[in-house]
Amino acid sequence: MNPYVKQFLHRGMSFGGFGPVVVGIVYFCISRALPEFTLTGGEVLLAILSTYLLAFVQAGSSVFPRIEHWSAARALLFHFVALYLSYTLCYVVNSWIPFAWNILLIFTGIFVAGYFLVYLIVILSIKSVQRRLNQRLL
Repeated sequence: MNPYVKQFLHRGMSFGGFGPVVVGIVYFCISRALPEFTLTGGEVLLAILSTYLLAFVQAGSSVFPRIEHWSAARALLFHFVALYLSYTLCYVVNSWIPFAWNILLIFTGIFVAGYFLVYLIVILSIKSVQRRLNQRLL
């Protein structure tokens, strides 16, 4: 088996379980704030399965930047597409956002802005650490 596929699956299985925990906490908080809030068994099952898959893909896709023969741009593109598709499908399947083009465009804009804001913060943090380490070497 390809070592990157193996790493993807291992990371996904290791951290996928956090998705259902998060959805459970969110549903608990909503039920405390809105006493009339109810869910069917099917809705709960769908939320558990879809958030598990979302967390699985999110954890597994962290392997993309580690694929040595991929360029940074290719790794970033694959990571972005994997996260965008998994979040969008999870949100639409659970009816957390409606399947309407105008809503999906708004969601896409927010997702792109958030993704690249996090990416920029990570890059600036790495450069800051890199600069401090280089100063220590001199």
